[in-house]
Amino acid sequence: QVQLVESGGGLVQTGGSLRLSCAASGSIFSINDMGWYRRAPGKQRELVAVITSGGSTNYADSVKGRFTISRDNAKNTVYLQMNSLKPEDTAVYYCNAAGVIYKRGAYRFTEDCWGQGTQVTVSS
Repeated sequence: QVQLVESGGGLVQTGGSLRLSCAASGSIFSINDMGWYRRAPGKQRELVAVITSGGSTNYADSVKGRFTISRDNAKNTVYLQMNSLKPEDTAVYYCNAAGVIYKRGAYRFTEDCWGQGTQVTVSS
């Protein structure tokens, strides 16, 4: 099976920076889109940024110009560089890998996978 392991969350002051990483492990052949979502207290989960296997990106309006998503296809890893952080960025950030094609035994499977979440807290 496939596992997504996130790292890089923490506590930072307003205006600070953090870099999140998410590595997918397993017998993976390919991954389509990789992205970051977040869920703030009392709110629904929302898309933060997504990147295709070809490198095309899309961002939520609230993070454009401040966050940058990137990926290393050879390492099945996606990153989120977060600059100029604001208190409203406080949330649990989840990594997503869509269209993961992997091998288990003699078979191939395709599924979407989620990380366990990492807390980002921005103090005012």
